[in-house]
Amino acid sequence: MSDQQTIRMLITRQDSPDDQPYDEEFELEYKPNMNVISALMEIRRNPVTADGKESKPVVWDMNCLEEVCGACSMIINGKPQQSCTALIDDFEQPIRLEPMKTFPVVRDLIVDRSRMFDSLKKVKAWIPIDGTYDLGPGPRIAENRRQWAYELSKCMTCGVCLEACPNVNSNSEFIGPAAVSQVRLFNAHPTGEMNKPDRLNALMGEGGLQNCGNSQNCVESCPKGIPLTTSIAALNRDQTLQAFKNFFGGGQ
Repeated sequence: MSDQQTIRMLITRQDSPDDQPYDEEFELEYKPNMNVISALMEIRRNPVTADGKESKPVVWDMNCLEEVCGACSMIINGKPQQSCTALIDDFEQPIRLEPMKTFPVVRDLIVDRSRMFDSLKKVKAWIPIDGTYDLGPGPRIAENRRQWAYELSKCMTCGVCLEACPNVNSNSEFIGPAAVSQVRLFNAHPTGEMNKPDRLNALMGEGGLQNCGNSQNCVESCPKGIPLTTSIAALNRDQTLQAFKNFFGGGQ
């Protein structure tokens, strides 16, 4: 779109969680190498709609601006993605911006991602360390395990995989692929492995893996290319083994 002189953006807005959403169109001057964030910044400097009406500055979430924090997730032309790496030249106009629908809207393009963080708490997606004293060198991890575990550690809790998953919605308690993949990551750690039964039992509870419909939208949409479906398959096997252990009284 380098021959374009202007950029047209159609933005879904919402003044508060209880208000109804509405659309506003903005037109701004085209500049080379703009991303969606820089375009939103231009609108914030001069919040006047395409028909000349003064409006309120658009609000959105952002932090790192280099696809690391995951905060700037939104739906751009129908696809959930990171707005910091979404280049204006890659989109047909008007560029439509919407908040992710899986999460409650706070205002405009900002959503409340508490559902995702609550899911991480549910499956204990961390490695508990007892005490602050020096525990000495950490356990060594085999190189082949370290390589695939590193891929899982790239998750930035952006919420894109939950937005793309048809099984994550207001009628389902499914915790989503992000938390599932983090279970596999921390179960693979030599220290985190001691809580493996707790995490697997959480996955077998309400909203666990049985709610996954295997649509594979998550792995297609993940901006970090994390092998989410591989984790889902691996944990299906692990929780089956855990179920047998529970049945025969050796759950731990």
